[in-house]
Amino acid sequence: MTIIVIIIVLALAFDFINGFHDTANAIAMSVSTRALSPRFAVIFAGVLNFIGAITSQAVAKSIGGKIADPFHIENGMAIVIAALLSAIFWNLITWYFGIPSSSSHTLIGSVAGAVIFGSGLHSINWVGFTDIIKGLIISPFLAFFVGFILMKILRVLFKNANPHRATRGFRSIQVIAGGLAAFSHGGNDGQKTMGIIVFALVAAGYQSTLDVPFWVQLICAAAMGLGTMIGGMRIIKTVAKKLFKVQPINGFAADLSSFAVMQGATLLGVPVSTTHVASCSILGVGSAKRFRGVNWGVAGRMVITWVITLPISAAIAGIFITIIKIFL
Repeated sequence: MTIIVIIIVLALAFDFINGFHDTANAIAMSVSTRALSPRFAVIFAGVLNFIGAITSQAVAKSIGGKIADPFHIENGMAIVIAALLSAIFWNLITWYFGIPSSSSHTLIGSVAGAVIFGSGLHSINWVGFTDIIKGLIISPFLAFFVGFILMKILRVLFKNANPHRATRGFRSIQVIAGGLAAFSHGGNDGQKTMGIIVFALVAAGYQSTLDVPFWVQLICAAAMGLGTMIGGMRIIKTVAKKLFKVQPINGFAADLSSFAVMQGATLLGVPVSTTHVASCSILGVGSAKRFRGVNWGVAGRMVITWVITLPISAAIAGIFITIIKIFL
């Protein structure tokens, strides 16, 4: 029970960090276009993150059972502790330097690394793990495509509109689109930590199914919502201001595209990187507006970070699980 309590505390710490680390995913566009003030935006996003996180369990079950089988695994408690320590460590590093790294990649890579080093390669559920990786790879391209197409449609529909009136109108409805993006962010990202806690409960013999208890949903959603309210302005500056110059119509298109992709993935139980989805939606919208207007140098550095996050977090988790096994 003591170890379970430690795991829950670490999981909530990760969820809290995930909240302010990924705040930019939901509110960067609204802040950049001045549709919302930064202070109100983080509170707004925090509340909707909380609501989204308690709406379903499909993503949590994927995280809890697709990477490895918690019913038949060695060193299950140590694996979860190492994975959470690794995920927290890498998230703090990338947050400190303002790098919009993916918390999803970090957590999934950490779990995989902890399982491999803690229980062996044979303990990885390669079919399920491959399905998760496919979702992580496909979703950014899908978000780029949706953002590009939506922006093209909006430009055709409003090409003869009064610029001042159109800007004011899109700034108003962008609040709704940003809220939907925050809701879907909580629905996908918030469930990942729930899945980790369920993994630990099953491995410890406290639970015989992958269903998420309501108390787990509640505390994880609260931790993420609180973390979101704290905010993450360093990453907001990278996502909202350095990719391309954003107008309200662009922000609306990017937020709506992010919502569509993230919510679709959540309904299918597919864990995706909300950082990838949000950033690639912005890139798709920016490319539709003016391809050369996108800061592809910043985008390239983001991609490099995303690519290296999985192996680095897996290696960090391997170090943590090795230390834990030595002392315990």
